[in-house]
Amino acid sequence: MPERIKHVPLDIEKVKPPRAEIHLIKNQCKGCGYCIEFCPKKVLEESEEINARGVHPPKIVNEDKCILCSFCSAVCPDFAIFVLEKKQEETKK
Repeated sequence: MPERIKHVPLDIEKVKPPRAEIHLIKNQCKGCGYCIEFCPKKVLEESEEINARGVHPPKIVNEDKCILCSFCSAVCPDFAIFVLEKKQEETKK
């Protein structure tokens, strides 16, 4: 359950929690590691690959743990990461 929802909704069977879609612009990353260090759910870690700047950009470990706080976007000095909410599929009954 995302942290921004303080209690379990009464209609939890009908409502799905929001899902995150994390976007990395790897060649824009300078490898400062702020997004990795300050993520409250530790969704990111340093990757083994090297980008165009010669540094190791972050990689997404588990996107399902993301709580959509967008703190990674706020602390990134190069605007190399941003988070969107995935669209939920509507089920008609």
